[in-house]
Amino acid sequence: MKQLLAALALALVANLSSAQPAPDSAPFFGATLANADDRPVAMSRYRGKPLVVNFWARWCPPCRAEIPELNNFAKKHAGKIEVVGIGIEDDAAAVKAFARDFPIQYPVYLAREQAHALMSGLGNARGGLPYTLFIDRNGKVIGGKLGMLRQADLDAAAPLLLR
Repeated sequence: MKQLLAALALALVANLSSAQPAPDSAPFFGATLANADDRPVAMSRYRGKPLVVNFWARWCPPCRAEIPELNNFAKKHAGKIEVVGIGIEDDAAAVKAFARDFPIQYPVYLAREQAHALMSGLGNARGGLPYTLFIDRNGKVIGGKLGMLRQADLDAAAPLLLR
């Protein structure tokens, strides 16, 4: 019963249309993005782990507003669920400074010129921000949200990610 309620809650907060299938996570796992030190990192390193993948930008007020929720979630589920931030920015130094000053307490990568194609391939053809996907340990996208995350969104996703 508890899992059913969690699934219903996630369905209520998910912005993935029921008229179209959930996006395939392959574009995420196939991507190589730059870390805040401007070094390439293959996202395949996250394969087999439950994930919250959050696309954001420094100039996006809702993106900034949801960072504390993501920090709390990452801390609460450390070692069980990975939170990954993907900035659509080009400037690694600016992102590194932002992540330090704001602060962001989970790994942050830069999508650069791949940003729109990566988001589109993951179900966000409009390119709106923030955009978050919930990917289970089997690589299946189990939900997503276009717009600012709330604690209720993360709480609803956690039990499904931990199955």
